[in-house]
Amino acid sequence: MEFTRLNPITGAIASSAVAMQAQDMAAIAARAAAAQPAWGAQGPNARRIVLNRAAAALEARKDDFVAAMMGEIGATAGWAMFNLGLAASMVREAAALTTQIGGEVIPSDKPGCLAMALREPVGVILGIAPWNAPIILGVRAIAVPLACGNAVILKASEICPRTHALIIEAFAEAGFPEGLVQVVTNAPADAGDVVGALIDAPQVKRINFTGSTAVGRIIATRAAQNLKPCLLELGGKAPLLVLEDADLDEAVKAAAFGAFMNQGQICMSTERIIVTEAVADAFAEAFRAKVASMAVGDPREGTTPLGAVVDARTVTHCRGLIDDALAHGATLLTGGETLANVLMPAHVVDGVTQAMKLFRDESFGPVVAIIRARDEDHAIELANDSEYGLSAAVFTRDTARGLRVARQIRSGICHINGPTVHDEAQMPFGGVGASGYGRFGGKAGIDSFTELRWITMETQPGHFPI
Repeated sequence: MEFTRLNPITGAIASSAVAMQAQDMAAIAARAAAAQPAWGAQGPNARRIVLNRAAAALEARKDDFVAAMMGEIGATAGWAMFNLGLAASMVREAAALTTQIGGEVIPSDKPGCLAMALREPVGVILGIAPWNAPIILGVRAIAVPLACGNAVILKASEICPRTHALIIEAFAEAGFPEGLVQVVTNAPADAGDVVGALIDAPQVKRINFTGSTAVGRIIATRAAQNLKPCLLELGGKAPLLVLEDADLDEAVKAAAFGAFMNQGQICMSTERIIVTEAVADAFAEAFRAKVASMAVGDPREGTTPLGAVVDARTVTHCRGLIDDALAHGATLLTGGETLANVLMPAHVVDGVTQAMKLFRDESFGPVVAIIRARDEDHAIELANDSEYGLSAAVFTRDTARGLRVARQIRSGICHINGPTVHDEAQMPFGGVGASGYGRFGGKAGIDSFTELRWITMETQPGHFPI
């Protein structure tokens, strides 16, 4: 049995995939568990070689990835290529980490006792990836776990099953043992049952999930019932603070990129631009002009910076946030009508306050709020008035001031004089609050995907009180 994914622009079938069922998950988990011990026993350089081959195999599928992302999620070719480039970098970073999975000798108070802390593979790890940056986030779910000696099961998004399956095809070509890296595809209606069965499978020891906060809460609850650790990277409502001494040209460029790259469908997207009153009018006019010049069009033609959102529900959701803000006194600086159901222009709403839904609710689409702050302290207060805490940014010519402000913002990531959208394979990536917990990337990923064990060796005869 198969299910289909439709192209959001044309309505034609973009891909079809096997509609796996919950009862299929036990066999998949068993295959992963059977393959893991031999892989975990391999030396670090042996694992590194295979991972580097996987990176090359990903890049060799460039045309297939671009076609799959354009068809399944309406991505531009540029967004697909950016995804592929960063994903390949993530795999090579994971390959480099294989010799960094170290431990330590810990001084013991017991004479003759050699005490060690060792990092060992967990076993089978379940990675659940979303559709919005499908190659980046699909690869992130599996690359470092593999480098650490684990087996992985990638639960593909129902929205981009072909894109995620291509990742596993590339990894299979690289020479991983049979069953070590597997993909699960399922129809949307079966997602809850399939994921639940995977979390419940005794062979699955840890879960990493990237997606919405609402679904993350469900996954965390199910994992907790099984006493299994989770790594969760969830929603965001990223603030970008523009202080009165900021370089406004740089702030405008970064805000436009952060708010509208991939039509605002990025967990780090700039959703709230918080500007101090002294420069608010000047910034708003410059930002309006910049965004008004950013056209939206059919991503297949590749002639515009903005392409399609993933579905008409995104447009409806964003329109609801905009209408609520306007009804409560905000001003629409730029926007327009949606074409072909999913070609939504960039929208900028000025004068947004804490009483409006647009201040608090994640839009995950091409709309951004401008919020006016009295001063620096008020800007920080507004930035922290959110349940989310993934990415943030602050613009100021005074770098010491920028660092002081950045350290007062509650977020896992903060950039000074840079956009909220920024990712690199070696960086510790993750959030706080409703944006989740745990960290992907670099050595932080080693912590997430290994078990830390205490092992001792006695080198002298024992002396005991009984």
